[in-house]
Amino acid sequence: MLRLAFASDDRATVNQHFGAAVGFAIHAFDGERWQLVELAEFPPETMDGNENKLPAKIAVLAGCAAVYCLAAGGSAVKQLLAAGVQPVRLDDETPIDALLKQVSAAIRDGGIPWVDKALRAGGDAARFERMAQEAWEE
Repeated sequence: MLRLAFASDDRATVNQHFGAAVGFAIHAFDGERWQLVELAEFPPETMDGNENKLPAKIAVLAGCAAVYCLAAGGSAVKQLLAAGVQPVRLDDETPIDALLKQVSAAIRDGGIPWVDKALRAGGDAARFERMAQEAWEE
């Protein structure tokens, strides 16, 4: 299952900087369709001026292949990549539905490198899970 997070204050549009995001809308692709699976919201005291805000935000994204945002600082990008989450910076506010359609096309046809990488990683995990369930003979 591919999970994506979107920095958003309205659950419909990517319109937030990663570090200052008031929340993330997390969607999962089950192989046929996308579904909103989680909403993460952050109280005001965890916002600007709080130097420790990034670890909590990154922890919320565990299991996500990518996070879409309008911007992300260098420290946030390094921490996201270390956590296995690809930051995707957008130039303008963009509807989440349009981005989900874009990623769906990439799942089907390829063409977005981080999607291809995430699918390969997920495929390997599924293969190892199947192997673990098979009977082994020595």
